[in-house]
Amino acid sequence: MSKNIEGKVVVITGASSGLGEASARLLSEQGAKVVLGARRLKRIERLASEIKDGGAEAIAVETDVTDQKQVNALVEAAIKQYGRVDVMLNNAGLMPHSPLERLKTDDWDRMIDVNIKGVLYGIAAALPHMQKQKSGHIINVSSVAGHLVTPGGAVYCATKHAVRAISEGLRQEVKPYNIRSTIVSPGAVATELPDSITEKDVSEGIHEFYEKYAIPADSFARVVSFAISQPEEVDINEVLFRPTAQAL
Repeated sequence: MSKNIEGKVVVITGASSGLGEASARLLSEQGAKVVLGARRLKRIERLASEIKDGGAEAIAVETDVTDQKQVNALVEAAIKQYGRVDVMLNNAGLMPHSPLERLKTDDWDRMIDVNIKGVLYGIAAALPHMQKQKSGHIINVSSVAGHLVTPGGAVYCATKHAVRAISEGLRQEVKPYNIRSTIVSPGAVATELPDSITEKDVSEGIHEFYEKYAIPADSFARVVSFAISQPEEVDINEVLFRPTAQAL
């Protein structure tokens, strides 16, 4: 599985926990150089230290994906340290579910800023470097919610549908530059994502669902590794996966 991963420079947003942390650990074990971005600097510094103690290479850069300058600085740190960026994993995301009638407009704004604009800022930061290299791989995280709509999840589902639309447009546009693109759409995976829900009754229901069905975050990391590990002429465009027990 580590074939075509060893030596690659992988930038990861939302790397302080969950999907991003699991991906950083697995890819570094497989020989990648990981550049960790997240708001919680101490967490990613600790993760980078653990990765380096294991013999791999890692750096940590405090990054709020809603700030384009900070996302640019994350990618520039990769260029400064390693001279290139091979993979951009746009992973940071929020899921504050609530029925529309509750008018949680602050939550809506946060989801749009993180889940959509954060992905766009990641693309904008990495794409020019990949165009110059004539190579690269952009991986955007959608969700099962990017394939269906559920009550209480309208805005979250909309953001994840948007990630898929943006990613498909990107896929078609980057062919002249030999750049690959992948959408990963997970089902219930054990992360801190449900903790972003601000409505108590909704939070309780989602946490119960996750406790019953969620699978470990390394399931996502293995999917990311699979997509990256393919030969350069193979472009894994989308992977949708769920816990075996999850019907939704």
